[in-house]
Amino acid sequence: MSACEDLVAAPRDIAPLPPEDGCADCLAQGRRDWVHLRLCLDCGHIGCCDFSPQRHATAHFHNTSHPVIRSYEPGEDWRWCFVHELMG
Repeated sequence: MSACEDLVAAPRDIAPLPPEDGCADCLAQGRRDWVHLRLCLDCGHIGCCDFSPQRHATAHFHNTSHPVIRSYEPGEDWRWCFVHELMG
């Protein structure tokens, strides 16, 4: 199996967009019920994971086609490609 070109091309990290303390979309809706946070490695958007009620990280991918996120949880550095459904 060949490597995922999106994971290869994506940076390991990117500066997050404000607000940096939670899911941007949840906070805009007055919600704080996310489970885990994910950082878009194209634009820095912070969204909530698929275990969260609103699933904003996945919604961001569907709205923008930005393929790779990384965990925004302390101590975690894994990345995920939505297009190829691969972790890197």
